[in-house]
Amino acid sequence: MAATGTTLDADFVRAADPYRRELLAHCYRMLGSVHDAEDLVQETYIRAWRGYDRFEGRSSLRTWLHQIATRACLTALDGRSKRPLPTGLGAPGSQAGDELVEQPEVPWLEPIPDAMTENSSDPASIVAARESLRLAMVAAMQYLPPRQRAVLVLRDVLGWRAAEVAELLETTTVAVNSTLQRARAQLETISPTADAITEPTDVKQRELLDRFVTAMENKDISAIVSVFSTDAVWEMPPFIGWYQGAENIGALIDTQCPAQGPGDMKLVPTMANGQPAFGLYMLDGDTYRPFNMPVLTLGPDGITHVACFFDLSLFETFGLPSSIPAL
Repeated sequence: MAATGTTLDADFVRAADPYRRELLAHCYRMLGSVHDAEDLVQETYIRAWRGYDRFEGRSSLRTWLHQIATRACLTALDGRSKRPLPTGLGAPGSQAGDELVEQPEVPWLEPIPDAMTENSSDPASIVAARESLRLAMVAAMQYLPPRQRAVLVLRDVLGWRAAEVAELLETTTVAVNSTLQRARAQLETISPTADAITEPTDVKQRELLDRFVTAMENKDISAIVSVFSTDAVWEMPPFIGWYQGAENIGALIDTQCPAQGPGDMKLVPTMANGQPAFGLYMLDGDTYRPFNMPVLTLGPDGITHVACFFDLSLFETFGLPSSIPAL
């Protein structure tokens, strides 16, 4: 490559920068953490920049960047614990009156903002990307060994040929295909089917979200119960308990949520993992302050799952305000 110095740097930025969002999504699928994924994307670009003058074009730049990112993720995952949600810890479901037990030392799964990963004008590719970023799907992938995870993502999400994956992982195509079979089989037992999830674009689903917001902001327990499916699940890392059943969820919010009544909570909509989400703020004097971030899964009969994240650093990650004045 003839270009050197500043010209080479500018050429690298121009050529590589368009892939930043999809690399972030790729690293997030592997790691289950938006913060770790951002770090690994940065590492990927540093490695790629340092080696760009030796890039020979035997593969596309996109493929080369994903190769670097995958290797970086596998190195980062070496010896690390998986990132679970409370439902993945193996404990039985809790009742609303049970003591809340917090485990902040657990590296919990994190949501990722849609705004950080979607960059396509093609609706079909956006839908495909969202499916592979669903919170339940990423949570399920955390239970795959790292190499299985890499094979699944490279083959089923990025559409790589088995030979390409084998070259990257320094193995055989037979081993790649066998690994892919095992990964798919395990995911089928723990991840949701596409027809069990509905998109929040349908009029009825938008109405359901409006009802959820109104019920929460009014702390109307009967209305809250009515928006959930009968066997809905509510979980809220870093608390290890998880709660099943609409009535149980309503009782949990009634007894454990610090809001006293209407006006104490405010919900600001956002999108996470291709799913509706909210920044939930709690009234403190004359100001609403961040409290948690519920990410919702919608089904044909109501809300089927809420993962409610208490990591307040997510508010900045999602571009949500650090506080809201009470009017």
